[in-house]
Amino acid sequence: MTDPQPTPQDSQLPENADQPQASGDSADQAAGGPLSEDRIREELKQVVDPELFVNVIDLGLIYQVDLLPAEDEPEKTDIAIEMTLTSPACPAGPQLIQQCKNVLGRLEGVRDVNVRLVMTPPWTPDRMTDDARDQLGIF
Repeated sequence: MTDPQPTPQDSQLPENADQPQASGDSADQAAGGPLSEDRIREELKQVVDPELFVNVIDLGLIYQVDLLPAEDEPEKTDIAIEMTLTSPACPAGPQLIQQCKNVLGRLEGVRDVNVRLVMTPPWTPDRMTDDARDQLGIF
């Protein structure tokens, strides 16, 4: 007995064609996984210091990440970030803060992003990852 041959129409449909398809944002959420501190830190790697050309995570500028349930929207999450700058007079500070808010604010399930600038403890090159040291030629 031979297996029935698929019709041209059958072969063009994906196996899950009868299931609703996710929107772009949902697909991005699924691809990135649920909101977590690790996910937030991974997303923040998109924020690059415009003078050093290294992301804020590898530079060690992000000190703390808190995910808090939004009080008035239980299905949403508020994100609170504490970050520093390489120096108190860093001219890129406002730009970095805004980029952090933009990157995280796009994530599905995020209601609000608060970035708090702190100078204690002061940033030192010891906070950089090995990848950042390699990019900057620091051995």
